[in-house]
Amino acid sequence: MAQQPAIEPMHQFQIHQIWAGPKFDIGGLTFDMSITNSVASMIAGAVILVLFFALTARGQIVPNRAQALAEGLYSIVDKVLVGPIIGHHGKPYIPYLFTLFMVILVLNLMGVVLSIGSLAGATLTFTVTSQLAITATLAVLTFFSVFFLGFIKHGPKFLGLFAPSGMPLALLVFMVPIEMISYFVRPVTLAMRLFGNMLGGHVVMSLFGSFVIALAIVGLSGGVAALAFVPSVLSFGMIVALTGLELVVAILQAFVFTALATVYLNEVVNFGHGH
Repeated sequence: MAQQPAIEPMHQFQIHQIWAGPKFDIGGLTFDMSITNSVASMIAGAVILVLFFALTARGQIVPNRAQALAEGLYSIVDKVLVGPIIGHHGKPYIPYLFTLFMVILVLNLMGVVLSIGSLAGATLTFTVTSQLAITATLAVLTFFSVFFLGFIKHGPKFLGLFAPSGMPLALLVFMVPIEMISYFVRPVTLAMRLFGNMLGGHVVMSLFGSFVIALAIVGLSGGVAALAFVPSVLSFGMIVALTGLELVVAILQAFVFTALATVYLNEVVNFGHGH
């Protein structure tokens, strides 16, 4: 019997080149314009977003289903996040938060809906948000945008965020470093949460997909080995269940990432007072 290939659940996360583009140097840095599977997936996600809003942004008084879906997604950011957390002062920041929510949502859903191409070692699709470089970029961009906005709006007074009011000076010596560490670790937790959830779910799905095929091949041998079809079918059922769970996780993680970004933004917009 031919030896079965090893199960490699991490193979689906490997980046490989699709099209070799030009390379050029700027200031000692080399920029490679090649198209990889990661870049191709992000381009596809951008195209999906543009087409979605091009088809739904009609402004009809009585919206059709597509427009209602778009307005519902916008309301999640406006009515559920920005309004209750920041208040009316948060209106100018809705475009960024909504863009952040939609980009993560689409990339997450692409990774789940198209993940069937990554089962059993295939490399037909790519989950962008399973790459720490991508989630870290989104987290760092969000964090430092909020951080610099704090200085633009409040100047040096924004440093008061690290010094709780009413605390004795002796305790401030210890609390300020602790507050600063907890504040600047935020992009790490933002990036790791999204990355870990998308990576872990796809690894488990890939493992069960490999079990389906491997056990089915054993079952084809006949005799007692035919019993292997039972765990093969059970593994397939687990894939179906996990796919449903991953869809929920994909939506939830986009919401959580945006919700935390909204909370961080609230500290800047309503710095020193409630709303």
